[in-house]
Amino acid sequence: MVSKNDYTSFPREYEEFKKKFFELSGINLNSYKHQIHRRVHMLMKKWNIDNYDELFRLISTDKGKYMDFLNYLTINVSEFFRNPERFDTLEKEIIPMVMRPDRSIKAWSAGCATGEEPYSLAMVFEDLKISKTPRILATDIDRDALEKAKKGIYEAKQLQNVKPDRLRKYFLKKSDNLYEVSQVIKNRVNFKRHDLVLDPFDKDFDLILCRNVVIYLEREVKEKLYRKFRDALRIGGVLMVGNTEQIFGYRELGFRSIKPFFYQRVK
Repeated sequence: MVSKNDYTSFPREYEEFKKKFFELSGINLNSYKHQIHRRVHMLMKKWNIDNYDELFRLISTDKGKYMDFLNYLTINVSEFFRNPERFDTLEKEIIPMVMRPDRSIKAWSAGCATGEEPYSLAMVFEDLKISKTPRILATDIDRDALEKAKKGIYEAKQLQNVKPDRLRKYFLKKSDNLYEVSQVIKNRVNFKRHDLVLDPFDKDFDLILCRNVVIYLEREVKEKLYRKFRDALRIGGVLMVGNTEQIFGYRELGFRSIKPFFYQRVK
C-alpha cells in the first residue's frame, strides 16, 4: 500500500515498481528528486489506485496511460520555441559566437522529448542558412517520445510561440488542430535514444541545449551531467539550460556565464 504520510522513506513496493518501470521504459527514477515519488502518489490517488503493482499493470498494458504517466511527471512536456526570448538570444548572439569559418555548427538537443526543441533549433538554422550537415543530434530516453518526434505532428497549442512566417514556411496544416513539420526541417534532425546518466557522450559540440531536464535530478547526478556536458563541448562551445535552472559552481566546472542560462566552456 502507498504510505500516506511519508514521501522520503520509500516503501519496498515502490522500490520494486521503480525496477520494473526501468525495465519497461529505460527511465531510472532513482536519478530523480523525491518530488517524483510525490507526483506518482498524487497520480495514483487521481486514478483511484492504491498499490504499485496495479499502477504498473495499468501503464504497461495501456499505452495511453503510459504516456499520461510520463506527462504527469513532466518528463515529456514541451512546446516549440519554449521561452521565446531565449531563442532570440540564441539566434542573434550565441549562434554567431559559436560559428566557425572552417565548418558548420555541431549541435545537440539533450532530453528532446517529443521533438519540439530540436525542430525549433532546426528552423533557426534554416533561416540563418547554416549548413545542413551535420544534422542536429536530438536524444531522449523515451522510445515512444522519439517515435512521436520523428512523425513531427503536433497540436496547434504547441505552436503558440512559432512566428507566423515560420508557421507558413515550415509546417503543413493537416486539420484545424494538427500541424506537421516540413520535410526540410525533419531532414536537419537526427533522433536517437540516449540515457544521459548512463550512456557516453559524443565530443566536440559547438552548442548543447539541455533544458528542463536536469531540474528533476538529484544534486550529485546534476553535477555529473554538467561535467559530461563540459567534456562534450569544444572549448568555446556553449551549453543552454532552462529558465528555471542555473549551474552553481560553474567556474569550478570549467564554464563562464555569458548570458542568463547560457554557459561557455573555457577549459
